[in-house]
Amino acid sequence: MKIIQVEDGAELSKRAAALIIEKVRQKPTAVLGLATGSTPKGTYEELIKDHLQNGTSYANVKTINLDEYVGLPSENPNSYHYFMRENLFDHLNFTKGNHFIPDGMSQHLDRACQAYEELIRSNPIDLQVLGIGQNGHIGFNEPGTPFDSTTHRVQLTRSTRKANARFFDHFNEVPKEAITMGISSILQSKEIILLASGVKKAEAINRLLKGALTITFPASALNKHDNVTIIADREALSYELNPQHF
Repeated sequence: MKIIQVEDGAELSKRAAALIIEKVRQKPTAVLGLATGSTPKGTYEELIKDHLQNGTSYANVKTINLDEYVGLPSENPNSYHYFMRENLFDHLNFTKGNHFIPDGMSQHLDRACQAYEELIRSNPIDLQVLGIGQNGHIGFNEPGTPFDSTTHRVQLTRSTRKANARFFDHFNEVPKEAITMGISSILQSKEIILLASGVKKAEAINRLLKGALTITFPASALNKHDNVTIIADREALSYELNPQHF
């Protein structure tokens, strides 16, 4: 794994955006695997700035998102469909129909998962953006997820729901289930960048870099991939400096 250490979230966003922009300029038909959440949000802001200032075009780019809650309609402000429209899609010159996000409102969720996996296999992802959970989840692949998993339904752990509760008015509003790319799906990506910011991610990053390859820590599967770049700020890389604090 390649590690890029940055000072803070602002620099992280700039460095991550630069890698995405470079990929899109090199390959205007690139397929981008995208994530939601507070960490990639700054990266998307940088992509928008670049588009306005430099005219980088996304007209022929396809995007495939990692995951979506089950039971939240796309108009719900906490759905990932809504997040992506508000924070990226509505601000760049994407072509309509080139965005793909799991259908958490499907009446046939297992079929929706199968169709999404077929989409991923037929549109190989050139660059996948990931975050990492404190328990090591990537996408919504919780501890115990097999490394050969494909797109599937998942019951979210209480810790993951608690981490996401800040976006909801009440904890009991946080969905208990989601659809996520599987670990095998993620590892099919040609290149992966993992973003980590803040001291809360320090222990997870340390375990990713130095821990065992185990399904109890899903992110460890990234050690099986030959083109992963971690962009992390000082706080996220601070475990080695102050391990007694963790």
